[in-house]
Amino acid sequence: MASRRGLAAGWELVRPFTLVAPALGMFSGAVTAYGARPRYAHAHDSLSAWGIDVALGAVAAGVLNGASNVLNQVYDLQIDRINKPSRVIPSGRLSIRTALALAAVLYAASLAAAATINVGVFVMFALAALATVVYSAPPFRTKRFGWWANVTIAIPRGLLLKVAGWSVTKSILAPEAWLIGAVFGLFLLGATTSKDFADVEGDRAHGCRTLPILYGRERATRFIHPFFTVPFLLLAAGAAGGIFTGNRIVLVALGLGCAAWGHAVVRMLQRDPGAQVTENHPSWRHMYYLMFTLQVGFVIAYLT
Repeated sequence: MASRRGLAAGWELVRPFTLVAPALGMFSGAVTAYGARPRYAHAHDSLSAWGIDVALGAVAAGVLNGASNVLNQVYDLQIDRINKPSRVIPSGRLSIRTALALAAVLYAASLAAAATINVGVFVMFALAALATVVYSAPPFRTKRFGWWANVTIAIPRGLLLKVAGWSVTKSILAPEAWLIGAVFGLFLLGATTSKDFADVEGDRAHGCRTLPILYGRERATRFIHPFFTVPFLLLAAGAAGGIFTGNRIVLVALGLGCAAWGHAVVRMLQRDPGAQVTENHPSWRHMYYLMFTLQVGFVIAYLT
């Protein structure tokens, strides 16, 4: 019974809902590259071998995100005692030592899986893993430093994730891969602040100067507004101009639709920046839903 409770606590600690976006992002990046010019080409001996690497990469991306979630909660213990006391570590269901061991196992498993795919994927995973440690752990702990916190989230979970997915299939040096990654990275550069609106009390008490603390909730909302719209408008403009090799109509519609959705999410924040659903502001879930939509939209655009 005790081991079953420990497994349940460990599963909760990795925050399963947040694992879907990176896994889907890795899958989407690989399939997007498959449909990009040259069409339906991949650097594998067979289609089945490519499919195995795509699946392995998706699992590895989810595992890496789980590792970073666990590590972050270890170093956020004092903050979570104020903001989220029911979480696994502050509630005493798992010790810090056990959580650190779990994080180490997950990091190692993710990097080992990435290494079996190819060098490009491994390099992207290694850089992303490093960024997650820099975000959460001393001596850097960029979570304390406003925009730097956002940068160290946006790079691994936006830019590098898409390039890693692409490099399962085609060259990591392809400019199109980095342009697609830039759309996701630029979005997350502002959108990741949506998780901070519900955490002001604990973050302020323990020296994490998030944007809502630096600027106040109202001004922070104004600052992040462009990141919820401009990247998607750039996607639409780039698609219309032929920069991307996917279906032009689908990509333009995807960009415009996500820009409208992003604007609506910011209006939600403006109406009630202190609202909370479960642990976070409702806009945090919409950030993930937008990511899911983008990932699926790219797959459709590059396979049609």
